[in-house]
Amino acid sequence: MPVKRPSYSLAMAAHDTRMLLLGAVAMFEPVNGYQIRRELLSWQVDRWANVNPGSIYHGLGTLTSEGFLARTDLRDGTREVAVYEVTPEGRTLLERSLLAALETVDPYDRAAFTIAFGLLPLLPRRDVLGALVARRAALERAVDEFVRGKDDPVNGPPHARRGWVLWLDLAIAELGWLRETIDEIKAGRLRFAAGEDWGWQPPADDPGHQMTLDREKYRALLGR
Repeated sequence: MPVKRPSYSLAMAAHDTRMLLLGAVAMFEPVNGYQIRRELLSWQVDRWANVNPGSIYHGLGTLTSEGFLARTDLRDGTREVAVYEVTPEGRTLLERSLLAALETVDPYDRAAFTIAFGLLPLLPRRDVLGALVARRAALERAVDEFVRGKDDPVNGPPHARRGWVLWLDLAIAELGWLRETIDEIKAGRLRFAAGEDWGWQPPADDPGHQMTLDREKYRALLGR
């Protein structure tokens, strides 16, 4: 193969789902498990990130037992609710993992990159730009390897090498998109950082509005 698939993982061993769960909690904390599950399913992560909806609660529990999330059981009216927040260790791990996912090129599986790009508001603009510039350089090398390998008989029979052309075309398309994205960030046209006016508001029926109200309620219950 022209490009070896990297062994990227959240903590050198974990699945991309862990990064996704940590990132979702970081975006909405303090947040309960049901809200995280509903939000992630609205992103259709079961389709493009291969996240089993039934694994979300288990993943939250695992991250809590490992010290990356903190769980607090609260009395919300007449019911008990468990809310989650990212610990300092979890935040360090998340930031490192997001940047690694943005930088790492895997032409055969872009799930980790897609997760990290969707969580850009959790990262400083300068770090995002540095990671994407590094990705551009890595992708340029990957495209060169595809070009040099697509006609080499050592890499398989003609029909297999023809399949390489598909990967080459996809990599070239991503490279063009990446160059434009970097230019938009540099020019300030792509806004995503905290405190910036994105020029976008969620629709009135977006469940995020209720999550915002609940977040303030949970903060009050936590004495924040």
